[in-house]
Amino acid sequence: MKDCKQFYINGQWVNPSSDNTLDVINPATEQVCAQITLGDKADVNAATAAATQAFASYSVSSKGARITLLENIIAEYKVRYNDMANAISEEMGAPISLSMKAQAAAGLVHFETALQVLKDFSFEEKAGNSQVFKEPIGVCGLITPWNWPMNQVVCKVAPALATGCTVVLKPSEIAPLSSHVLAEIIHKAGVPAGVFNMVNGDGAGVGTLLASHSQIDMVSFTGSTRAGTLVAQNAAPTVKRVSQELGGKSANIILDDADLAAAVAQGAMNVFLNSGQSCNAGTRMLVPADKLAQAAEIAAQTAASLTIGDPSKEDTAVGPVVSQLQFDKIQTMIKQGIDAGATVVCGGLGKPEGIEQGYFVKPTVFSDVNNQMSIAREEIFGPVLALIPYSSDQEAIDIANDNDFGLAGYIQGKDPKRLAFIASRIRAGNININGQMGDANTPFGGYKQSGNGRERGAHGFAEFLETKAVTGLL
Repeated sequence: MKDCKQFYINGQWVNPSSDNTLDVINPATEQVCAQITLGDKADVNAATAAATQAFASYSVSSKGARITLLENIIAEYKVRYNDMANAISEEMGAPISLSMKAQAAAGLVHFETALQVLKDFSFEEKAGNSQVFKEPIGVCGLITPWNWPMNQVVCKVAPALATGCTVVLKPSEIAPLSSHVLAEIIHKAGVPAGVFNMVNGDGAGVGTLLASHSQIDMVSFTGSTRAGTLVAQNAAPTVKRVSQELGGKSANIILDDADLAAAVAQGAMNVFLNSGQSCNAGTRMLVPADKLAQAAEIAAQTAASLTIGDPSKEDTAVGPVVSQLQFDKIQTMIKQGIDAGATVVCGGLGKPEGIEQGYFVKPTVFSDVNNQMSIAREEIFGPVLALIPYSSDQEAIDIANDNDFGLAGYIQGKDPKRLAFIASRIRAGNININGQMGDANTPFGGYKQSGNGRERGAHGFAEFLETKAVTGLL
């Protein structure tokens, strides 16, 4: 069992102010794999004080110095790559193949992207008769989730460090092991003391303290919409900037001229990937009404082709969901779908056949779903796909937009003008056409209750910068 009870504050591993420990559970085995300490006000104050002190010098460091720092982090990340992948797989159940190829890779890619953006980024420009400077916003509180841990952590840490900010990171208490490895990487890379700090804790404790802290200038939060509203409320009295990437219930519109077999199989696979624990998953698949039965059969075949089980095995495609709480929530949502009259094409309640241990959920496909059912409106965050029939392009657009969320959208078809028109009408931050996904420079974020702000690439830098206009120099 790993001992991760210390926090990383002011360039050192330090003992927390209390001994309030929490077991970290391996979701595949239901066994304790590590222990962390839940931080309190004294820990947050210590980390924030260190970050505040470090900001005075780090905020005016040269671009060249920050380029070198990112290069050092990238080099050390590569050395620890396997450790990172194994930590992610152990803490949140990602199959090791997914963890190696995507989960751990995402963190490295975002550091590399931030490095390239920084090299070309201009922190000043002319505007009318004034000189405009882009300056680091200050001390940043970063609150991150468990589902894509390094993707979400580094989406925040990399641009913050690149722009001259200092940070206090609160990783998810459910999946803290990968952030522990990252702190070791950052220490070995020679990041100045106080620039990066990490305090473990839960949202009600450390998350609330960071959001409300008078010395935190900006909060970047990724998680549920419910938690995001609490972060914003706690941040409001100090009028700090709040950037949020929240929930989703994205529609995947299969047009009548699409290659049905390919589009449905790919769409279903993307939902089942990471056990459905992706905020931008296209969990509402909109299918022409006369092709609904055929689409349901294709989706069921896709589910049946997946190997479910031990995340440490290379051929495993679907691992467990992250916790007992998450498992129970998904089971409740599946039951609600059944009770509402949706047709269970495959999967359903209970664990997959032959699996008794671990938080494993059957990849589930519902057909005959209407957009008013809870399985079409609420984010399930599990491997559950809802097939919804439609009769016209306008009806598909209306169904896609009839939701509180607006994170992503997917459209499959052949006519470029038709695809472009539908994309222009979907109220979501990311639209993916015919399976093409954005890269690490593509701005990521949502409309409506999916949040505000954008991450990745140059757009991600903007969240960590203030704009200062100076008139009279020109």
